[in-house]
Amino acid sequence: MSKCLWAALCLVATAGCSTQGQVDPDVMQIATTPLTCSSRTECDLWWQRAQSWVASHSKYKIETTTDSLIQTTGPDGGKRALAYQITRTANPDGTATIGFSAHCDGALGCKPNPWQAGADFKQYVRGAGAEAPQGGAKPAQSPGPAAMHPEAMPERPSATPNGEAMSQ
Repeated sequence: MSKCLWAALCLVATAGCSTQGQVDPDVMQIATTPLTCSSRTECDLWWQRAQSWVASHSKYKIETTTDSLIQTTGPDGGKRALAYQITRTANPDGTATIGFSAHCDGALGCKPNPWQAGADFKQYVRGAGAEAPQGGAKPAQSPGPAAMHPEAMPERPSATPNGEAMSQ
């Protein structure tokens, strides 16, 4: 193999690695904005939407559905498909927070991207998913200063070096 061809292949491989794992800031903002419903009626509606989203987006079968947990089977060894765990936690002020968790077992990362899946999920649950292009809409509410400190946000996805992602 010629040195020029080898150098070109190395450059392409390096460029591919350097962009892997980067997330669009708008997608990150939507994915990290807390999903908190304000009334029993709204929480019940959002929970129904959450179930609908998981049923239509998961490659895995839904294993558990309760008033506080939606969980799929998976992930299967080596597969890039996302497994989901959605939680509903009552807050002391009468609101509830819906948490999103997605992870895979693929050595080459997850497909779809867990951050994009989280953003799409939250838009859909809020009722913006049908009208908005995937990943292109702004969040319904500002995430505030906590968005600058992702470690303070319990429901943000976090990626591991092999591309798995998990959020709560």
